[in-house]
Amino acid sequence: MNKAVKIRFDEYPENARIRLEELRSLVFRIAAELELGSVQESLKWGEPSYSVKIGSPLRMDWKSSSPDHYYLFFHCQTKLVDTFRELYGDVLEFQGNRAIVLSLFSPLPEATIKHCLELALTYHQRKHLPLLGA
Repeated sequence: MNKAVKIRFDEYPENARIRLEELRSLVFRIAAELELGSVQESLKWGEPSYSVKIGSPLRMDWKSSSPDHYYLFFHCQTKLVDTFRELYGDVLEFQGNRAIVLSLFSPLPEATIKHCLELALTYHQRKHLPLLGA
């Protein structure tokens, strides 16, 4: 784990840290399964950020102003969140065109989030396709 990211993860409350580590692990697992190459891990705007060469960067975070939730952030000028809303609007909660809002008190909808992460991590191969090829 990137040293700055580790420090940031250590600052989260335990329940948020566990959930964010679960998302982080999922990002690395998807990248390995899809053979996307190395995942660049860093802090962007104080939030753990992940990117691969053919994907759109994504970030994750927990905020004290919204202590019951944690977030997956996507580049707001992509079609990602609009596509996720079209596909999973009945399952997921969104914040504008930039984030998926997840509850600390509900199980992670892993299959749904995994699909969203796959679309983000392969975005540049899919951005021309309707619904990103989903």
